[in-house]
Amino acid sequence: QVQLVESGGGLVQAGGSLRLSCAASGRTFSRLVMGWFRQAPGKERESVAVINWSVRSTYYGDSVKGRFTISRDNTKNTVYLQMNSLKPEDTAVYYCAATSIEGSTRPRDFGSWGQGTQVTVSS
Repeated sequence: QVQLVESGGGLVQAGGSLRLSCAASGRTFSRLVMGWFRQAPGKERESVAVINWSVRSTYYGDSVKGRFTISRDNTKNTVYLQMNSLKPEDTAVYYCAATSIEGSTRPRDFGSWGQGTQVTVSS
């Protein structure tokens, strides 16, 4: 099991940037697959980005490709989500999640979740 804590959410204007962080503890972080997910009001939770433990593979949801970048620093047990060119439709609660299963991209494949951080994009 792993404990995850997200931070970095906030209010930003359309076209702006924001970086989310997720700090992990309670498990060997360097061997976990890490993902970012989001849920907007009235919508289902969706996959945003996933990165494997060795950083040799990544996954991005179609709506964020070219705008968001997932990265990780295994020495700090932290995963990041750099969000650029933000749009109002990016407004959601963003969740960090972890799994030991390589190739996982769906929310149901991830067993450990953070509390979420709110991202609001105006205009």
